[in-house]
Amino acid sequence: MYQTPPGSLSPPPLPSPSQPLQAPRPAGPLVQASPVLLQNQYEPVQPHWFYCKEVEYKQIWMPFSILDSVTLEEVYNSVQPDPESVVLSTDGGRYDVYLYDRLRKAVYWEEEPSEVRRCTWFYKGDKDSRFIPYTEDFSEKLEAEYKKAVTANQWHRRLEFPNGETIVMHNPKVIVQFQPSAVPDEWGTTQDGQTRPRVVKRGIDDDHDEIPDGEMSQIDHLVFMVHGIGPVCDLRFRSIVECVDDFRTVSLKLLQTHFKKSLEELKVSRVEFLPVHWHSSLHGDATGVDRNIKKITLPSIGRLRHFTNETLLDILFYNSPTYCQTIVDKVGLEMNRLHALFMSRNPDFKGGVSVAGHSLGALILFDILSNQKDLTSSGNSGPPTAANGLVNDVVVRDKQVTEDTNSLAPMITPSSEEPCDPDVEDEVPTLQKALEMLSVSEYIDTFEKEKIDMESLLMCTVDDLKEMGIPLGPRKKIANFVKDRAAKQEKKKSLAEKKAVQTQEAAQKAKEAVTSVATSESDSLHERSKRKLPVGALVSSVNVDYEYFEVGTGQVSVAYSVLDFEPENFFALGSPIGVFLSVRGVENIDENYRLPTCKGFFNIYHPLDPVAYRLEPMIIPDLDIKPVLIPHHKGRKRLHLELKDSLSRMGSDLKQGFISSLKSAWQTLNEFARAHTSSTQLQAELEKVANQIKEEEEKQVVEAEKIAESPDLSKEEGCLVKVGMLNGGRRIDYVLQEKPIESFNEYLFALQSHLCYW
Repeated sequence: MYQTPPGSLSPPPLPSPSQPLQAPRPAGPLVQASPVLLQNQYEPVQPHWFYCKEVEYKQIWMPFSILDSVTLEEVYNSVQPDPESVVLSTDGGRYDVYLYDRLRKAVYWEEEPSEVRRCTWFYKGDKDSRFIPYTEDFSEKLEAEYKKAVTANQWHRRLEFPNGETIVMHNPKVIVQFQPSAVPDEWGTTQDGQTRPRVVKRGIDDDHDEIPDGEMSQIDHLVFMVHGIGPVCDLRFRSIVECVDDFRTVSLKLLQTHFKKSLEELKVSRVEFLPVHWHSSLHGDATGVDRNIKKITLPSIGRLRHFTNETLLDILFYNSPTYCQTIVDKVGLEMNRLHALFMSRNPDFKGGVSVAGHSLGALILFDILSNQKDLTSSGNSGPPTAANGLVNDVVVRDKQVTEDTNSLAPMITPSSEEPCDPDVEDEVPTLQKALEMLSVSEYIDTFEKEKIDMESLLMCTVDDLKEMGIPLGPRKKIANFVKDRAAKQEKKKSLAEKKAVQTQEAAQKAKEAVTSVATSESDSLHERSKRKLPVGALVSSVNVDYEYFEVGTGQVSVAYSVLDFEPENFFALGSPIGVFLSVRGVENIDENYRLPTCKGFFNIYHPLDPVAYRLEPMIIPDLDIKPVLIPHHKGRKRLHLELKDSLSRMGSDLKQGFISSLKSAWQTLNEFARAHTSSTQLQAELEKVANQIKEEEEKQVVEAEKIAESPDLSKEEGCLVKVGMLNGGRRIDYVLQEKPIESFNEYLFALQSHLCYW
């Protein structure tokens, strides 16, 4: 990396067009070079293009990749007469370089434009070993003086520039720079003389390790990555853009190390990762919520309270009917915008699209994908959608809200003990079947004699049954049955009344929405897209509408944007989806449930992550299986995990060996006793003890074999088990391998483990 030059090292001001450039003035005598240097021939320097990047509040000059630099140089040489309209795509299409303005601008996200420079000469900074490029004009002057020195074979040239800088060319390999010291001391006086010389380098090294080769233009797959709570993503306080850049870099390295042959044969290409940023749409001046929260925040422990307001409150915002709509709209519309922009810049793209979310971002994606419509199964008769995925017709959009927010209901089992069956009273239609179910069918004649049917039975009391001569045991069974049936009927009646009220409220809202649309037909689509609730309610008068899963308070009812693409896979990193579903009242997920437009679902987490939860136990609660252990990128388990497994197997082997030795010793003792005694009673006692020890030995051998074989057996069963249709029948939960140091203290690395995915 290359650091930006400080202010004191800025090049001299350029002269006006009417004045020629002022050449540096040689100082001191010119020394003839040694005969060895006479063989040197002048070769033009090979330029390399750099851009300025701010890293931790410092300006760092970063080199373009070799592929991008060569492309920029070719276009620079070919369009030199008229470069004003030249814009080149670099960094795999994520940045555009405006050649005339020497600016580098981001394509897919907002970022300050950075300066671009065609670099040929560099000097080493004072505080570190990074080389800092000179400006293009200053480099041209140095190159001209260098050419004179090589052509005339005159070295030890002392070049003084108008701004006070002095450069001495001792030989082609040793060039230093001196600058006057203008830093005053503690008494306010400026010291005379010059500071320590700096090393000057011409061109870049051919084997420079820090310069990447470049990214291929062909893309096999596109992944949208959604961040979690807060404006930063890791402990280094990096933004989502910087973290996704590292994610992309690791992906390119894995291509070179694990898929090198396929890469050389052009069978595979690269994967593009694009960040989806939603935090700025919620905080700052976007909604004004930060100003309101700042007014009520206590003045004590200011940094901690600021951290809480910036990060942890995002969880509460997502459970708010107002700001949940803002977050969902931003994520959905941003992914549609990025997808449309990517397709416009890559019209030949034929690969798939996936989505990945970290922490709260994974929950946001899960809610969006759960409320999509499967167009392949429902045909093309759906409502028309705009380019950003919003339904144009508000009436249809309002209907979609009520349907989409209930899309999980048929596949979800509520946590109540009894299912809500609409035909609960028809489970036992006749008196005969009811008595058979209670195993008291022998009293059917008694009930028929009294002319009691099923309806009359439900009105009978314990005293009535006693007068009929029913014994105590059957009487208790029948009385308990009547009590349960009465409770079920009462529950069904209350649910029916509740459903009727909800239906009436939904119809009233739909009617209000139709009236609102009829009176505002002249409103623009932009104004309608700003609506926070499907019925057009203002933020100041929000009508809180919750989703009910028969028990508890569920998810806030919001309108979900329709995605313009169907993702192939959904990767949840450190996801709290499982606990949020449980809090919403969801106990089990039906094995046949799947995301409407996404076939793959992978829940990836670190074993020490305090925010991550599993999902497979919600699909198959009766089967206890361990998550799939993700292999290390070097193809094996970490050493401490292998050691743990080896110690477990060693303990089982030692126990089994001890039991075998005990059996052999007892057989020897038994044979010795039989050979030295003639007592029939003693032999019978010995045989009795031997049989008892043999049974115990066989029992312990079986248990030892189970312990020894249980890891392999569970691993084999875990690979073959089918875990619902959420991931197409494949496993869902995948666990990373913790580092050896993390296993010493789980609490110490808990926070870091939640941010390790970047």
